[in-house]
Amino acid sequence: MANGTGTFVAVRKLLQYVPQQLRNRYGTVVLGLIAWVVLFDRNDLWTTWKNHRELGRMRDQQEWYAEEILKTREQLNELSSNTELLEKFARERYLMKRDNEDIFVLVPERKD
Repeated sequence: MANGTGTFVAVRKLLQYVPQQLRNRYGTVVLGLIAWVVLFDRNDLWTTWKNHRELGRMRDQQEWYAEEILKTREQLNELSSNTELLEKFARERYLMKRDNEDIFVLVPERKD
């Protein structure tokens, strides 16, 4: 038996385990294309999975921001309807004062 014939017989034995649909060139090409799309394409499985996870995180953020917008709108309505609350908010947040008042801001020391 020549060396080329032994290789041919080994390949033929291996082909027994391959399904009939993949033994012809069309099946091989289809399998190759599927492997390319799944592994090497720009939108392969890994990238699709990462994008799906990112989309889930973004949807969670969207819900959080929607809740924050509702809270801020409620606060805005309260501030626009109540002048005492508006004055308190301005004093606390923006350190505003009346003409005859002094403001002292106490800042705790940092421990380094």
